[in-house]
Amino acid sequence: MAPGALRIPGTAVYRALFCDLRTDRMLDVFPLVDAEYDDFIGKAGSLSATVPLPDAALAARVRAALVPGRTAVWLERDGDIWWGGVLWTCTPRMDEQGRLTVQFQAGTFDSYLDHRILSGDLAGTGTDQLDIARLLIDHVQAQPGGDIGLRYGTEASGVRRDFAYAYSGLARVRELLDKLTQFDDGFEWRIHCYRDPEGNRVKYLQLGHPTISTGRTEIVLDHPGPVLTYSLPSDSTVQANVWVARGEPDSGDQDQETEAPTVRVISDEDLAGGWPRLEQTSDHTSVQDTAALGSLARAELARHRRPETIPELTVWLDGRITPALMGARIRLRIHDLWHPGGADVRHRVVGLAVNPPQRGKAETATLYLEGG
Repeated sequence: MAPGALRIPGTAVYRALFCDLRTDRMLDVFPLVDAEYDDFIGKAGSLSATVPLPDAALAARVRAALVPGRTAVWLERDGDIWWGGVLWTCTPRMDEQGRLTVQFQAGTFDSYLDHRILSGDLAGTGTDQLDIARLLIDHVQAQPGGDIGLRYGTEASGVRRDFAYAYSGLARVRELLDKLTQFDDGFEWRIHCYRDPEGNRVKYLQLGHPTISTGRTEIVLDHPGPVLTYSLPSDSTVQANVWVARGEPDSGDQDQETEAPTVRVISDEDLAGGWPRLEQTSDHTSVQDTAALGSLARAELARHRRPETIPELTVWLDGRITPALMGARIRLRIHDLWHPGGADVRHRVVGLAVNPPQRGKAETATLYLEGG
């Protein structure tokens, strides 16, 4: 068995690799207990786990390798990379029996962009929105100490935008990327971690317009069957058929107060179809252009016209469920008391949370879905 492997008979083998964040130089490999990890499209994922410390020699190795803010964590499953990110917290603990452990938490590599701000002004006109995203990554990695090895491709969306980011705004790069995706006809992004054919660990900026989509064939999941549990919430507290986007007042004339620009977008189709008027608002600092506000309002309205539904499925890991499913389509078939006639619905996978095998428990995954 590989060093640091976590094995339960008949299940997958996990290894946690700890590396230098900037160079990816291997520091050490340790066994884990109580490990849980997840990854998403649209927000950062996390890993939490515990490293047992049965002796002084292992404690010294762990103390040297687990440096918050400087160490990268890669999680291998049967030799394949399933998760990667930055170690952010590390907490040694001793219980009443004198047993010492170290608990740590890490965030996917996109969480690093929450810790970076612009080092200068950036501006351009008529630029493909995916090129703007790559320009922000280039800016991050061009600064001294800022290159953590993020790679990207050359795909284009065909949607061109003007942009102007001021250093004085002290905006975090993650915030700028997320705001860029929120415009009408926007895109999705995530940092995809995998091992390339040469064996190198890769941190890849995955971009998708209008969404990230992977795989050509859908996976069929049944209940009863591989689906152990499911949850199909429907929430109209965030639903809207009228959206008002408010920008930032023009501060050019210090002697005259100006009102914040606002744009209202209405779904006449919903109101004519019998829906009651449901209104929501959003604030957009640093946005003064009404055309940009209109684009943001239309995008928000499109996302919120119907009750929010984020189905969750818990399934056995049977070889078909992997991190490569992020953005893939699945076909969910349910037959039970709530669906006496049977349900057959298609969804897209936007999140994956895994509970590795431990303490006699089988390995399961929770899929977070959209669409249907």
